[in-house]
Amino acid sequence: MSTIDQQFVEYIVKSLVSNPDDVVVERLIDEKGVLLTLTVNPEDLGRVIGKRGVTAQSLRTLLRALGTKNDARYNLKIVNNDADREYESSADSVSEEPVNNSSDEDVDNESSLTKNTRKELAELDDLDI
Repeated sequence: MSTIDQQFVEYIVKSLVSNPDDVVVERLIDEKGVLLTLTVNPEDLGRVIGKRGVTAQSLRTLLRALGTKNDARYNLKIVNNDADREYESSADSVSEEPVNNSSDEDVDNESSLTKNTRKELAELDDLDI
């Protein structure tokens, strides 16, 4: 039986990838909290991690919000089953500096929904929880 955190990550990742049937989210509880291990088709790994890890960072942010609600700490491990490497990230670790990898052209094309979402996420990061 999968839990809400597994279903949450699975739903988001399946929406991003070309091979949604290959998405597997495994859940393990240890002394550090809840470890979610994400495995995707090797062709979709870049989509899940994103440029400079921005998509993975967004997944961590969403998990951190879920963890706040559920009073839990989540860690997300993205398994690279193509080259036996792993991209591991913690939902509790947040970079203090925003990542800016977009050109001026990308910023002009950015939707108002995206801008509002980024603003709301930035406000969440500022909260002392």
